[in-house]
Amino acid sequence: MKHILSRVAILLPALLLGTPALSEPMVWGIQAEQAEYRFGGDTDVAAWDLDALYGNDDLRVVLRSEGEYGIREESFETLENQLRLSTPVSDFFDGVAGVRLDSASGPDRLHGVIGIHGLTRQWFEIDADLFVSDHPSARFEVEYEGLITNRIIIVPSIEIDLPLVDDRALNRGAFGPKLEVGARLSYDVVDRLLSPYVGVHFERTFGRSADLVRAAGEDAGAAFVVIGARMMF
Repeated sequence: MKHILSRVAILLPALLLGTPALSEPMVWGIQAEQAEYRFGGDTDVAAWDLDALYGNDDLRVVLRSEGEYGIREESFETLENQLRLSTPVSDFFDGVAGVRLDSASGPDRLHGVIGIHGLTRQWFEIDADLFVSDHPSARFEVEYEGLITNRIIIVPSIEIDLPLVDDRALNRGAFGPKLEVGARLSYDVVDRLLSPYVGVHFERTFGRSADLVRAAGEDAGAAFVVIGARMMF
């Protein structure tokens, strides 16, 4: 953690003032890992997961947005936005720190963020975050891109979101995880800039969280067929 903070202290003034840090060119980009419509048995959902970034190889500012909008309910099931600083801590991993705001249905929640993001030697993409607040939680995501051909790609993914204390207002019970599993088959149209896909998505809440969800009259699990696109600008 001291390593991350020292790099941020050195590089942040250069980033904010627009001057090259360590002679590295500044770049920007937008990457949407998921922009999709989910067809479910009880309701359909529009969902997205995207990053907008600015910086260089030593320090980047990342704005991350994730959300799920229930079509039948006409309301957000989840909506979170993060502002993160990312800096390398090894050849394949970045350390991240920042803030996260949840502003879907129910009370807003503001968290601090500490985590790591990168690739393992087997080319699994890992994202592990700890969210620090009055209602702390941890999240672990794994994704893998399997090349069927140079253009056809299968992307299995798994995400575990673990609340560490009760948050009854949001139907989250301590150590009652939410599991999301998916697989998306995409076709690379333009050099990874646009890749339409179809797939499946399954989510299930366990333990005390599942009890709270059922008590609120909702299902603890759901399955969807998805259609969408991965995009990069």
